[in-house]
Amino acid sequence: MADESSTTALYDRKILDGLDFSKFNLKLPAGCSYLSPSPSLVLRPLQRDDFDKGYLQLLSKLTQVGDVTRDIFYKRFDHMKSWSNSHYVTVIEDTSIGKIIGNSTLIIEQKFIHCATYVRNTRGRIEDVILDDAYRGKQLAKVLVGSLVLLSEKVDCYKLTLECTEDYMPFYQKFGLATNESRYMQKKFFDVKS
Repeated sequence: MADESSTTALYDRKILDGLDFSKFNLKLPAGCSYLSPSPSLVLRPLQRDDFDKGYLQLLSKLTQVGDVTRDIFYKRFDHMKSWSNSHYVTVIEDTSIGKIIGNSTLIIEQKFIHCATYVRNTRGRIEDVILDDAYRGKQLAKVLVGSLVLLSEKVDCYKLTLECTEDYMPFYQKFGLATNESRYMQKKFFDVKS
């Protein structure tokens, strides 16, 4: 049995309860919900013990992860958790095999604009959306992204942004995201190597 610290969640799972997915036209199997999109799949916050459930291997299908040891993973996890209400890393676990098969991240950025109040003065940013190839075509990417869109609204973000290629724009538009006149620019200070 895992000790309590290894199953610690990055954020309170209860915040996912009550999200209204009806506006996203999900077609899940009978008897299933967005929190459990099939009998063995569960949508939940990232946990410390996900290190042993293939979490980093899943992320490596998206980008370079590098040599992240258990100790490094735990330190990063604990650091992110200490920034209360700023990192909502949400995963889908296939509980029948104990494997993380989907990931999406909502990062909350605090702002001084809009009177620097705690109501509607944070920007949400979607990052690291990835789904294991074997699970594609089952509405799971919609569950992952939809949960972040609804969660950003629930935690009072005034806007939600993401970066994606043109190929993915029609998918994200289904959730109300739209392009605008701004252009994304970046400067990399170094390339991350494994």
